[in-house]
Amino acid sequence: MSENKIHDVLILGSGPAGLTAAIYTARANLEPLVLEGEPSSTGDQPGGQLMLTTEVENFPGFPSGIMGPELMISFREQAVRFGADVRTEKATKVDFSSRPFKVWVGDPAATEPTYLSRTVIVSTGATALMLDLPNEQRLLGHGVSTCATCDGFFFRDHEIAVVGGGDSALEEATFLTKFAKSVTIVVRRDELRASKIMQDRALANPKIRFLWNTVVTDVVGEQSVEKLVTENTQTGESGELVVTGLFVAIGHRPNTSLFDGQLELKDNGYLITEAPTSRTSVPGVFACGDVQDDIYRQAITAAGSGCSAAIDAERWLEATHIPE
Repeated sequence: MSENKIHDVLILGSGPAGLTAAIYTARANLEPLVLEGEPSSTGDQPGGQLMLTTEVENFPGFPSGIMGPELMISFREQAVRFGADVRTEKATKVDFSSRPFKVWVGDPAATEPTYLSRTVIVSTGATALMLDLPNEQRLLGHGVSTCATCDGFFFRDHEIAVVGGGDSALEEATFLTKFAKSVTIVVRRDELRASKIMQDRALANPKIRFLWNTVVTDVVGEQSVEKLVTENTQTGESGELVVTGLFVAIGHRPNTSLFDGQLELKDNGYLITEAPTSRTSVPGVFACGDVQDDIYRQAITAAGSGCSAAIDAERWLEATHIPE
């Protein structure tokens, strides 16, 4: 079903970036429409990745920490309080070739778009790549993590494992040595893909050891991680690695497939924004959060960029005065 109304602001995504943008644009009386997405088996989650975490201790303003879902529910309630219209719907197609911008929900082959908007703020985030293990999702937030900066503190004096062989994996492992008793980097090959400087740092760290030619085939534990089941990629031999934490560091996939051919992307798939603004390659379309941030990927930086996108959108609307 199509709407006749042309919205001033339409926000795609409801993580810290999208909901912060909603709070700011709502307080500016722009009555933003937020399509928060729909839960799916592929990992899509209204509220973003914090909905899949447990305690968050590094978000300012919560000295005793706060549960990830609780934090995101508060974000959403605050946006709604100021007038944001949050709908549990997922965009399936966009057309940014002319204004007002067109967004489809449901059947992307439908002739008419579902929504029209003068500006669009893209905050669809990124998805951490996982190992697709039998118990991986069940133990996510209970010993399995994709963010050392977020969760490393909880593993003080623990023996933990990091899976990956690139810069991200070695950076995560090096950071984790600040807390862990030991860190084992599980590498599926007999060499690393990481840059030379990152390799040198990791190899020189006495807390780090490497398990070469190995993959993790399962995570074992009832309430939390107790050990990993491994397999040698050359011999096929099974083994076990007794650890209480597993950090998966094999990369992230930005949720940008919807914008292929619509917005300019980096080679790695992230949206390009015109620093220091949130402007994309299409005037009137802005991007914030992990969908355009392949460096920091933190809730607080996402929220900050959501604020920037909201202000950019508001100023753009004031400057253009697009008639209906």
